[in-house]
Amino acid sequence: MSEGPLKNARRIVVKVGSSLVTNEGKGVDAEAIGNWCRQLAALAHQGREVVMVSSGAIAEGMKRLGWRTRPKELHELQAAAAVGQMGLVQMYERLLSEHGMGSAQVLLTHADLADRERYLNARSTLLTLLGLKVIPVINENDTVVNDEIKFGDNDTLGALVANLVEADALVILTDQRGLYTADPRSNPDARFVDVAQAGDPALEQMAGGAGSRVGTGGMITKILAAKRAAGSGASTVIAWGREPDALLRLAAGEAIGTALLAGTPKLAARKQWMADHLQLRGAVRVDDGAVIKLREEGKSLLPIGVIEVEGEFHRGDVIAVRNTAGAEIARGLSNYASTEARLIARKPSSQIEGLLGFANEPELIHRDNLVLA
Repeated sequence: MSEGPLKNARRIVVKVGSSLVTNEGKGVDAEAIGNWCRQLAALAHQGREVVMVSSGAIAEGMKRLGWRTRPKELHELQAAAAVGQMGLVQMYERLLSEHGMGSAQVLLTHADLADRERYLNARSTLLTLLGLKVIPVINENDTVVNDEIKFGDNDTLGALVANLVEADALVILTDQRGLYTADPRSNPDARFVDVAQAGDPALEQMAGGAGSRVGTGGMITKILAAKRAAGSGASTVIAWGREPDALLRLAAGEAIGTALLAGTPKLAARKQWMADHLQLRGAVRVDDGAVIKLREEGKSLLPIGVIEVEGEFHRGDVIAVRNTAGAEIARGLSNYASTEARLIARKPSSQIEGLLGFANEPELIHRDNLVLA
């Protein structure tokens, strides 16, 4: 591989595991987090957009509560997460600020990303933070989740976030060098995998073994996360988290760890995702001026360009955009329900709050959530 998938990546999601964040459960590792924050800030100063998905809340809570073993009861796990999150977010905020970077805490659950309206809310928030040059630090909202806290892993959350923000690359920092064809601890013939195609069924057979006593995942969760991330066109790198300047070297094009490449370019993946929504919830007809703005200038769809709203839909649903002749010219995620869209159609965005009593966004469909037909 001549250059790694981060070489030309503009938007990067970095996921770091519990064992690394907490130095195998001993508590939040300020030195390790400081190294990652320094690298994240350097990437941001290069003009890249970076998101950190960090495990470690439960492990830090266990340390603060004096628990030596990970509890099994859900309420105890949630209590540990609530306690540990305090130390985790304080550490990231302090260390990122030392490098001149603003930070934000975002707690998500898998349900947030499965619900279309909450998905759109989370996406808008994260993209706004990135636009403000702030580094979001994301963790699973372990105080309210149920099955995920017992069986899930932030590898999956990292992939979902990569999908959410349409990242170019996902980096999973772990306590292993990368993927081997077999467990190198028990098989001397195991070979290291430098590069492979994300989603290759053979990878799942290679990825065996349980995770550490601190975390809940293993290599299999990372392989599946890479497969999920590839669905939106993001390639994944699995690398040792204590490799010196791993993020900066990856961004410079160096091949570190295992690269699992997406088979579909990001834009094509986004278009395919939209195209797969065959049962559109509704549509809007737009005037000729809006058609020009969308097609020729790459602009968002504003309410003032809408002349008719068809069907019934909710915020976050995929709807068609049609010209005056009824031909579909685009489709995208609506920021407003159909009842609201009818009220603001043909009106300037400055009047949305006055008409509805609130304003989600100035656009009916933001250009980041719209693909041309």
